[in-house]
Amino acid sequence: MAGFVSTDRIRTLFTEAMSRMYRAEVPQYGTLLELVADVNAEVLATDTALRSRLTRAGELDRIDVERHGAIRLGTAEELFTIRRLFAVMGMESVGYYDLSVAGVPVHSTCFRPVDQAALSVNPFRVFTSLLRLELIEDEELRAEAAEILARRRIYTDRAIQLIERHEQAGGLTEAEAGEFVSQALETFRWHGEATVSAATYKRLHDAHRLIADVVSFKGPHINHLTPRTLDIDAVQARMPERGITPKAVIEGPPRRACDILLRQTSFKALEEAIAFAGESGATKGTHTARFGEIEQRGVALTAKGRALYDRLLASVRGEVQVGAAGAKAGDYDSELAEQFRELPDSWSELRTQDLAFFHYSATPEGIAAAVSETLPDDVETLIALGYLGFDPIVYEDFLPVSAAGIFQSNLGTDQQQNYATRSNRTAFEEALGARVTDELDLYAERQARSLDAAIGLLGLAGLQLKTVA
Repeated sequence: MAGFVSTDRIRTLFTEAMSRMYRAEVPQYGTLLELVADVNAEVLATDTALRSRLTRAGELDRIDVERHGAIRLGTAEELFTIRRLFAVMGMESVGYYDLSVAGVPVHSTCFRPVDQAALSVNPFRVFTSLLRLELIEDEELRAEAAEILARRRIYTDRAIQLIERHEQAGGLTEAEAGEFVSQALETFRWHGEATVSAATYKRLHDAHRLIADVVSFKGPHINHLTPRTLDIDAVQARMPERGITPKAVIEGPPRRACDILLRQTSFKALEEAIAFAGESGATKGTHTARFGEIEQRGVALTAKGRALYDRLLASVRGEVQVGAAGAKAGDYDSELAEQFRELPDSWSELRTQDLAFFHYSATPEGIAAAVSETLPDDVETLIALGYLGFDPIVYEDFLPVSAAGIFQSNLGTDQQQNYATRSNRTAFEEALGARVTDELDLYAERQARSLDAAIGLLGLAGLQLKTVA
């Protein structure tokens, strides 16, 4: 219908509004943005190869606007509605993450755009977790938490009306989009008044700090908003210069020539004043939940590459675990770098060994040659001749162990913990009201489409990739 704005437009309006709100609520977030902007400018000024690659991939313009946020929901109904809310912004549920592997009683998904054009405009992501009440061992506390959550309403009536308007009419006008952003933002706003008494908060907190954070408040305040850096090690080293104390270790893979997946660091959660509910008036207290995070994104790994990554990371965490105060952080970083030598650190090897996903493109030389000669019908030969190029596909998603490590660090400890998995994807999807998209399928489809388009421009068809087993 004429007059509707695009979901990309609504997503961008929401991202900008969220960033303004969080900057006002957490001033250190603004300091973090300034540091990341400085580091990114320095990297792009000195690394011409990276600048060229980002430009070819259409990523350069999105770096400055790129953000991811995180929220924690308490009920299946809240998750069901958040899916509908994010759909207004062109965001879908991608990936299932079981954070119980690191002792955090939630499972999660990533809401994000999936279309490449939409990602290029604004790749806003929200890591969305659902509390797993069944993991609360105390039956009485579990029942009380469920009762508390059942009483709250985290969406405004007008937000629900506008979601329904979008679903029924197929879109929103510019005015409606502005109102929707304003109303939706209320769900993510910080509220300094707890909905529970100090005694109830303590019992929830003693069970797990994250349980207290989810259950004790009016809504799922955004607990961090994350810019993307091109050199996370430089940001980590320079955070103290800006009065920010970083967590002990960078989560994810080690520093490499060819970045893979996702590396993350953060500053410790703020201790914020809150007021607890009580019959004789509010009781003052404090709560820690909101923090600052930075991420560096690399290439998306295939199932084969991800299996190797997971095995290497598990071996490191089994060998060296960081203590509560960051003890052994140096040993952990050294062991990480040593173990990951097994994973090739060149784009060529990552591609030929089918460890990572790449976007293929016909080069100007290849297109010119196709006009005057018969090209070889082999992908590897075309690449060797410079007729077919490839660039890494950026990883748009998350890592469960890294996410849990960030959660643990910002709930008061850098101590690493390993637990047996207690995955329950079926229950999560039932609450969501939809199937979760497999992120590996999205990367494989993009790679295949890019190869088809590239060989089409070269006047060839039906070529297949040949990879090392």
